[in-house]
Amino acid sequence: MNLMMLLEMAVSGFGERVAVQNVGAALRYDELFAAAGAAAAGIEASGCAHVAVLDENSLAVPVGLFASAWAGKPFVPLNYRLTDSELEALAARIAPSLLVTSSERAGALAGLPGTTVVTREAFLAGGAAAGDAPAREPNWPMDPDAIAILLFTSGTTGAPKAAVIRHKHLVSYIFGSVEFGAAGDDDAALVSVPPYHIAAMAAIASSVYSGRRLVQLPSFSAEAWIETARREHVTHAFVVPTMLGRIVDVLDQRSEAAPARLRALSYGGGKMPLPVIERAMKLFPTADFTNAYGLTETSSTIAILGPDDHRAAASADEPAVRRRLTSVGRPLPSVEVEIRDPSGQSVEPGGSGEICVRGEQVSGEYLGRGSLVDRDGWFPTRDAGFLDEDGYLFLEGRIDDVIVRGGENLSPGEIEEVLLAHDAVADCAVVGIPDEEWGEAVAAMIVLRAGRTATADELQRWVRGRLRSSRMPQRIEFRDELPYNETGKLLRRRVKADLTGAS
Repeated sequence: MNLMMLLEMAVSGFGERVAVQNVGAALRYDELFAAAGAAAAGIEASGCAHVAVLDENSLAVPVGLFASAWAGKPFVPLNYRLTDSELEALAARIAPSLLVTSSERAGALAGLPGTTVVTREAFLAGGAAAGDAPAREPNWPMDPDAIAILLFTSGTTGAPKAAVIRHKHLVSYIFGSVEFGAAGDDDAALVSVPPYHIAAMAAIASSVYSGRRLVQLPSFSAEAWIETARREHVTHAFVVPTMLGRIVDVLDQRSEAAPARLRALSYGGGKMPLPVIERAMKLFPTADFTNAYGLTETSSTIAILGPDDHRAAASADEPAVRRRLTSVGRPLPSVEVEIRDPSGQSVEPGGSGEICVRGEQVSGEYLGRGSLVDRDGWFPTRDAGFLDEDGYLFLEGRIDDVIVRGGENLSPGEIEEVLLAHDAVADCAVVGIPDEEWGEAVAAMIVLRAGRTATADELQRWVRGRLRSSRMPQRIEFRDELPYNETGKLLRRRVKADLTGAS
């Protein structure tokens, strides 16, 4: 297995279609193939061990991904928001490397030890020259256990870990979830998540295999997303919940209709507030919504809440069915999911615990740290959740975020869900803060909707009327916004530090 198989099949099936486009530039599938081959020759000549790209969404990303696969080198998309000192630390871990970046940053990074820095323009120009060169033989390595991609984690609790995605993992995910050549001639997918997000890597691979035109948004803003979706007649898109919330807000503020051609909108990468998805379904009435839950370590999606589930839940009167709109759906057919208690035993439906997953696409491995997959193939995700009687998976947050109050484990997600049901609450985060009597106390940070008001006492009564008293936030503070990183992940440690005054 090798990612280049996907591109080779695409060229044989629909080589003349546009594969990827970005701000006035585009590559057909046959051109992407030729560019990857030429760039692979340059990678091999450089003597590097890794190919890194430090860039916004650009043509250098798909060319770099497939060129690396062709050359048999791991592809490492880096966070372009990191400081030079942070990048220096990561560069040392992947040296010797070839680093592709913007011309604006190339000079400052030229001195990185063990790193050969080339500009995006030079890298793509080398690939473009392939049009005048003899076609290169498709002689890429086919070791399924070779590393395809390294993705550094956000590193909120220490040095970033490098998640290992081998060719067999990502290719298995694509084969198990995407139909070859299924896209129509007019299909276009908008990718707006940054390249160092697993969803961006999966978007490239799945679009290539299906034959869909991939439209890259260099960096996200709701206004740019809406404009691009309209201009490029986008039919498919993936966003994280914070992105969808901003898109919905802008459409509401402008009293605008949603982009008319958009017929499939997927989201994932964080907990989706119920009010946001309900508003989005009204603003995009003809779009099919899909909640895609996955992790970097599982090569993207492992469970989906599909369009029919969204419609059924949104129109249901039965509370158990309506609640599914806050779930992440059912596991993919190629994946097994199990909920385990702290002793490692499987729990019954409805019981909370750690989400464990098994399947061909699951890596669960970190560079230099080994694999967390057990002897039976199960990977502990460190996500907490439960499966209902019908197999729908519900997330409750990270295991480390569970609040332990007087020996009782409390789920922040359960409390947040209740708070978000209040019509004045736009966003919230629930954390545990130190308490002398109970060990931890429940605290909440609240963002109110524009023009709405609510007091801490009112929200406490709201929670107490719907959950056991132990789950009522003893402390509530209001903020204009919550801290999220650029991929839409809530930074709970910053919320806790804010509430406790810790530095």
